[in-house]
Amino acid sequence: MSLLSFLDKKTKPMLGLDISSTTVKMLELSRQGSGFRVENYAVRALPANSVVEKNINDVEAVAQAIKATVQSSRSKLKDAAVAVPGSAVITKMIDMPAGLSEDVMELQISLEADQYIPYPLEEVALDFDIQGVSDKSPDQVKVLLAACRKENVETRAAVLELADLHPKVVDVEAYTMERAFALIRDQLADQQDQVVAIVDIGSTMTTLSVLVDGRTVYTREQLFGGRQLTEEIQRRYGLSEEEAGLAKKQGGLPDDYEPEVLDPFKDSVVQQVTRSLQFFFSSSQYNDVDHIVLAGGVASMAGLAELIEEKLGTSASVANPFANMSISSRVNSAALANDAPALMIATGLALRSFDFDG
Repeated sequence: MSLLSFLDKKTKPMLGLDISSTTVKMLELSRQGSGFRVENYAVRALPANSVVEKNINDVEAVAQAIKATVQSSRSKLKDAAVAVPGSAVITKMIDMPAGLSEDVMELQISLEADQYIPYPLEEVALDFDIQGVSDKSPDQVKVLLAACRKENVETRAAVLELADLHPKVVDVEAYTMERAFALIRDQLADQQDQVVAIVDIGSTMTTLSVLVDGRTVYTREQLFGGRQLTEEIQRRYGLSEEEAGLAKKQGGLPDDYEPEVLDPFKDSVVQQVTRSLQFFFSSSQYNDVDHIVLAGGVASMAGLAELIEEKLGTSASVANPFANMSISSRVNSAALANDAPALMIATGLALRSFDFDG
């Protein structure tokens, strides 16, 4: 796809790089029969405030972190895929005449795009993907149009180039999550027409994606994440941010930590999930979901899925896109299992190496 490569499916092996607010996550997959194998993975913390609410503030610092991440993994790949957040992208489904060549369709879309995009076209990167025959007429096709401000794409490309990598694909986080969900879908019962909510709880942002029969119908981001727990640990016990982050993962906090700090935070997570779902129900034809999948760093918190299941009365599980993959001997499988819920976007990006659509 010449315009942007959001949606172009076939390419050669490349690294999936998820740049979040606090970490860089890198994943390399290979084909193994009809499945996949984890060849390399690495996670590295980003300098404070180098990325704020998924906007890259310090290109140099992020590039250095990516370079160090790739070096530590010893991956030989130089091609990479990154994603822009859903909030940076406008998508629109349009109908177009069937039988147009890709070049003609690209030209027509670029001529008509100002009808759909509220930005000056010279500031926008455009892409499209044919989704199938139109519901309205067999002579037309449904075309998914995606538009993103060029600066969002160019900043991510610049970061990769500074890290000595080749930016081959800039994807959209919602589509990477959808692609990764295809790997865990068979872990759920009654897959046909199922309405699934994926709640990705990162350090500072929580993203709700709702998929119907494996396709994204709704996404919404909100400011909430694991950093709020870290800040409460800092405040209550007089620790630095680094000390609080380590204590959160490794333990060793006073006896009142669980009842006074951790349990109230888990209750806050339940409230956020409830609120996010209510927003979805109020703006759609749906009033229920069949299953909740927890992703992101907070998802691996012990007992959280069970608490959500109990409070909301909806089955819930923790995402693990690697459940049916083999793992290279180079990879620390225990660390990978712990990080798995936070690697959904990196997985969806790494899957762009293959013609994989679930």
